[in-house]
Amino acid sequence: MTTVLIVDDQPLQRYGFRMLLESQPDTEVVGEAAHGAEAVRLAADLRPDVVLMDIRMPGMDGIEATRRIVTTGGRSRILVLTTFDLDEYAHSALRAGASGFLLKDAHPEELLSGIRAVAGGDAVVAPAVTRRLLDAYAHHLPVRTPVAAQDSRLGALTEREHEILVAVARGWSNSEIAERLVLAESTVKTHVGRVLAKIGARDRVQAVIFAYDRGLARPNPPA
Repeated sequence: MTTVLIVDDQPLQRYGFRMLLESQPDTEVVGEAAHGAEAVRLAADLRPDVVLMDIRMPGMDGIEATRRIVTTGGRSRILVLTTFDLDEYAHSALRAGASGFLLKDAHPEELLSGIRAVAGGDAVVAPAVTRRLLDAYAHHLPVRTPVAAQDSRLGALTEREHEILVAVARGWSNSEIAERLVLAESTVKTHVGRVLAKIGARDRVQAVIFAYDRGLARPNPPA
């Protein structure tokens, strides 16, 4: 059973999410919050598997709430709901520690599979989709100075692990990495796990953010 905390300032939106989740035999809604401060408190009290987090709310927004929940080191993982016109907010939420994001107009089955993926420890967005979305987001973000030279975590990577990190940032799946680097897929999976551990990333989405911030990947030029 996957337990879920719903966070949204719109009562009808929360009601819709609750109805959908309660129709599933493997999900249980353990609470609802209308703003970020309430979300932080309930996440600490209820310890849900997944927090379904809206971004724009009165008072403490979803980005700060995500940061505070993740900082506690608890078991809850954050699935952010956003829209394409909130580019910078979605990127900031991922940087704050969210495990992924979905659009608010996602189909019900996409939302359910996303919650299950996050609960199971995976990133919500497939690697290739993550890359395409971050490409779009990056053009709306302030230009950041690469900090690779100052980051000791990159120095801890072996040459092969560094190569794997760059491949993940390019949006390659494990099978694509295996094919292009002529490795067994099981070996790639092992390397990815080591990379995530060394850079302190919770999942592939966080690894892509890490690589972008350190200048290891660049967005494609806008069409």
